[in-house]
Amino acid sequence: MTTLNIAPEVELALGEGRPVVALESTIISHGLPRPRNREAAHEFESILRDAGVTPATIAVIDGIPTVGLDDAGLAIIADHDIAKASVRDLPILMAKGLSGATTVAATAHIAARAGIRVFATGGLGGVHRDASESFDESADLSTLAVTNITVVSAGVKSVLDIAATLERLETLSVPVIGYGTTKFPSFWLTDSGFTLDWLAKDADEVARIMRAHDDTSHGQGIVIANPIPVEKQWDPGEHDHVLAEALLAAERADIRGKAVTPFLLGYIVDASAGRSLEVNLDLARNNIRVAGDIATAWARLNS
Repeated sequence: MTTLNIAPEVELALGEGRPVVALESTIISHGLPRPRNREAAHEFESILRDAGVTPATIAVIDGIPTVGLDDAGLAIIADHDIAKASVRDLPILMAKGLSGATTVAATAHIAARAGIRVFATGGLGGVHRDASESFDESADLSTLAVTNITVVSAGVKSVLDIAATLERLETLSVPVIGYGTTKFPSFWLTDSGFTLDWLAKDADEVARIMRAHDDTSHGQGIVIANPIPVEKQWDPGEHDHVLAEALLAAERADIRGKAVTPFLLGYIVDASAGRSLEVNLDLARNNIRVAGDIATAWARLNS
């Protein structure tokens, strides 16, 4: 990617070997209501700055993949209806001079090209529940199979097929490591019921794994599964009830393809009276803090 706009503070931090964490922009444009989205964007960056880490929120602004948004760029993402951009959409937006909010896949791709090694998101995309018929699988997985970046997430959303997603990540040779636990989270819930083979006890151990990963010339990304603290998770009983209602509503409305996840998430926010949204924000904050710790440990290891 020859066209890449890296904000001066991000470029300086990378050049000096200081910690940098990439942040996606779809949570701002598509994941949160206005004006809460703009407030959250500033808060997410402040969490990192307060920890001595440089934030790099990523988006496509007027056709240019941008690493680190200024106020004008943030306004485009937060205040306007713009495209949700995965990796396949990048050349189209670039050629047309359009703006787009980057998904996990596109953010990881652009961040890696900029030389950023740690990325915080809410939840990873994955295999959809009806994938045996629809072949619907997030590009997040295939992108992580060829992108050397460490992604901190609260697992995958429970609207997805978690078992199939973990199988795909194994097939693609993407390491999935629990942060202080072997319990794989399911976004709003601390424990999905699936157990991971490996855990890292702290950020320093993650950094050492990243170094060893580089030594193998593996090329894939690393997923750090970071559960939301149990006292902040969504009530499991309410979660299960609302999720079942949402899946049934999507089936009755014949929602298909990439419209499924936005429909389900929107239904869940409404049906939970916003409680799921608050959990979403809590887990995003938690992931950003951990990503900041990992980026700091990585910078220290390479100093």
